[in-house]
Amino acid sequence: MAPEKPVASADANGSDEADLAKAFQELAKGEQTATALENQLTAMEARIEELLAQAERNQADTQATQEQTDTKDGGKAEGASR
Repeated sequence: MAPEKPVASADANGSDEADLAKAFQELAKGEQTATALENQLTAMEARIEELLAQAERNQADTQATQEQTDTKDGGKAEGASR
C-alpha cells in the first residue's frame, strides 16, 4: 500500500504542474491581449491629439477670418456708401 501514496502524490503533482502550466499560458495570453489593447489605445490617443490640434488650428483660422471680416465690415460700410 505504501507505493500507492507516492503514485497518488505524483498524480497530484502532475495535475498541479498541468494547472500551473495552464495558468502561465493564460497569463501569457492575457499579457498579449493587454499589449495589443495598449497599442490600440496609443494609436487612438495619437489620432485624438491630431484631431485636437486640427480643431485648434481651425478655430484659430475661424477667429482670424472673423477678425478680418469685422475689420472689413467697417470698410464695407464706407464702400457701400459710394
